[in-house]
Amino acid sequence: MMSRRTSMVVGLIVAALLLVGLAVGCGDDSSGGDGYKAAMATDVGKLGDKSFNDGVWAGLEQAQTDLKAEVSYLVSEQQTDYVPNLTRLTEDGNKVVFAVGFLMTDALAEVARANPDTFYGGVDVDLADETFTPYDLPNVREILFAEQQCGYLAGLVAANMTLTGDAHEFLNDDKVVGLVAGMKIPSVDRYIAGYIEAVKSVDPDIKVLLTYTDTFDDPSAGKEAAIPMYDAGADIVFQVAGKTGLGVFEAAKDKGAFAIGVDVDQSAELPEVILVSATKNLQKATMQTVKDAMDGNFTAGNWVFDLKNDGVGLSSFHDFDSIIPQTLKDAIEKAKADMAAGTLEPATLVDDTLVN
Repeated sequence: MMSRRTSMVVGLIVAALLLVGLAVGCGDDSSGGDGYKAAMATDVGKLGDKSFNDGVWAGLEQAQTDLKAEVSYLVSEQQTDYVPNLTRLTEDGNKVVFAVGFLMTDALAEVARANPDTFYGGVDVDLADETFTPYDLPNVREILFAEQQCGYLAGLVAANMTLTGDAHEFLNDDKVVGLVAGMKIPSVDRYIAGYIEAVKSVDPDIKVLLTYTDTFDDPSAGKEAAIPMYDAGADIVFQVAGKTGLGVFEAAKDKGAFAIGVDVDQSAELPEVILVSATKNLQKATMQTVKDAMDGNFTAGNWVFDLKNDGVGLSSFHDFDSIIPQTLKDAIEKAKADMAAGTLEPATLVDDTLVN
């Protein structure tokens, strides 16, 4: 048993080590566990984006709670941090390292090739060479989502609600909906393509306004992109822009209008304006990957999460449930069933001719 003085010294040393960890930008929320370590490198949206990065971190936190794994993260301030962060997490002894986002594809491939004994999870990463020919690495699980499916469900909501101008004081009589996107990358465009297809399936005369902000970490850019859409008659804007999209919610509040969230259920951010969220089960995908690695069942290649395996979906309408027509709720359930069965396959590429 340690003396009181010894205990105090140990406590001061531990506190100092924790402060050093924070100073270098590494969050370490590890539990004792059995020493199995898993970690993530954020993309430039960082933790606190209330969507993509936070969803992956929630999966690691679940692995900490349920599997007693030791979990940590490193923040990427810019894209040049990707290789150093992934390398550091590997050298720190993590058995599974997550690269969060499509923009980390090349960095992940470089680090994974150099460290064949470490497992990697590439979230939204689909490995391909310079000729766009797909390839796999034996220690990389490419974690992909059918964003076109939940984007389609969001489009059904936007289109149907914009046609029911008397259902709620926020809704106007104009047939206009909006989309504020981050960068033009495959996962973002899958959301957009599904959304536009659903909107046009409800009424081809509904205008769809689309703006790419070219950033995932600037809420002011999201607000600036959304305000002209609301001014042009859009009563609902779907944000597919990570942290940038938080500005869309502020614009909706200022304009007395609606927004649709992305990646995770974002209703808590501004419940008075967020009608619903198009979700991908980042927490489940992350947790499953850690568990598979711990159990010796890690497999590489593409792992697609969709409606068939509860990988994507639509959040609750929360306080807005009472204004959602039953016909729309029925249409959502039918679309879910049809997409799960493969009889409805939304587009994955944006058709620019359908954008106004």
